[in-house]
Amino acid sequence: MAITAALVKELRERTGAGMMECKKFLTETDGDIEVAIETMRKAGMAKADKKAGRVAAEGLAVIKASDDNKTAIILEVNSETDFVTKGDDFIAFVDDIADCVLKNKPADIEMLLTLPLASGASVEDTRKELIAKIGENMSVRRFEIIDNADAIGCYQHGERIAVMVELEGGDAALGKDIAMHIAASKPVCVSEADVDAAILDKEREIFSAQAAESGKPENIIEKMVEGRIKKFLKEVTLLGQPFVKDPDQTIEQLLKENNASVKRFIRFEVGEGIEKKDENFADEVMAQIKG
Repeated sequence: MAITAALVKELRERTGAGMMECKKFLTETDGDIEVAIETMRKAGMAKADKKAGRVAAEGLAVIKASDDNKTAIILEVNSETDFVTKGDDFIAFVDDIADCVLKNKPADIEMLLTLPLASGASVEDTRKELIAKIGENMSVRRFEIIDNADAIGCYQHGERIAVMVELEGGDAALGKDIAMHIAASKPVCVSEADVDAAILDKEREIFSAQAAESGKPENIIEKMVEGRIKKFLKEVTLLGQPFVKDPDQTIEQLLKENNASVKRFIRFEVGEGIEKKDENFADEVMAQIKG
């Protein structure tokens, strides 16, 4: 069968693949476009596997909530470059996954990857097809779910930072203010009771060594250390921090005024904790030219 320009164009529109690749697969399948698509999908899976080792530290962090604001999810999906995150295909993929998580409430990433999206294909198969189409590694990194809450506060700062807050008492407006504060101030935990004892011991050891250099008496050093520990706790705990919109009151005071409390919060920042690989762009281009 003759491989016409119209046939190549149709395959390009249906798959998003390059012109030469479309012509190659149509030639191999004797112009059968459906078989060509199936073959390309299978080849795409192989391409995705080859790209799996490449670091994906860019991406999007998103939030999606139910209509009654009693359930919400937060999700991070990664790509290799910031350029891809602005593409319609990647944005739609992330949005579809968010819908899937909100609807199905999977227990973990492994379960999520097996679930079908609106297209009928699983999250994992869709991910691999998108990798083959775009040419970059992608990963569904993490998600969290807040369910059956009194109120949930949500805030997204651009595309890279997303925060959810579960409240007991209060309302969504208060929750959003607190979520905005968390986005800016990055508390480690809600209250002093949540601070890991090992972290406190380490900080006390450091402060003690610093205070000892002052040459002051032991009883004074102890007071200096305890003062620094109290300051440290205010800095790292949500309740101890000054509210960003009104620094004259702490988050704890704000909550008391509204007869509310924070049960937990989740803050995602795209790429945090991922070790990025330093690469020379010119070397990378040359490597691709050499095949």
